[in-house]
Amino acid sequence: MSERRTLRTQVEQLAREIAKFGAVGGVGVFVNLGVFNLVRHHTDLPVVRASIIATVVAIAFNYVGFRYFAYRDRDKSRRTRELTLFLLFSAVGLVIENGVLYTATYGFDMDTSLQSNVFKFVGIGIATLFRFWSYRTWVFRALPAREAVEAAESILAEDQAQRVKK
Repeated sequence: MSERRTLRTQVEQLAREIAKFGAVGGVGVFVNLGVFNLVRHHTDLPVVRASIIATVVAIAFNYVGFRYFAYRDRDKSRRTRELTLFLLFSAVGLVIENGVLYTATYGFDMDTSLQSNVFKFVGIGIATLFRFWSYRTWVFRALPAREAVEAAESILAEDQAQRVKK
């Protein structure tokens, strides 16, 4: 029975993580598409350059959302490493996302506003799968169980010590 509870707990934790990732990512998609359309329609930049600018803006927005909302309970001890890996994996996602748009635009001559938005969205979807895996595996790593238990025990000990003082 304990194995079923453990599996159920793991599935519930993964579902919560996916929901938080999706909430941040969903707003990030609106940021990405909004900036993309603003740049595309108010400048003379080519479609893929406009898309790259929008993706970079969304990456900055998403980092803040992931760090302080979706993965706020994860290891915070090595922020420089975290940010470096986040930017590295985000850059790979940027290439995936904009590679789809580039291929549709220049490979298949699909350059209407609707087509650009559809292929931008498809690229975001494909890149999101990669980003979810890489962020949870390498960037926002869970605290090892031993460290989490030690941290909880120290908090409880401090709380108990404060109660005794009162």
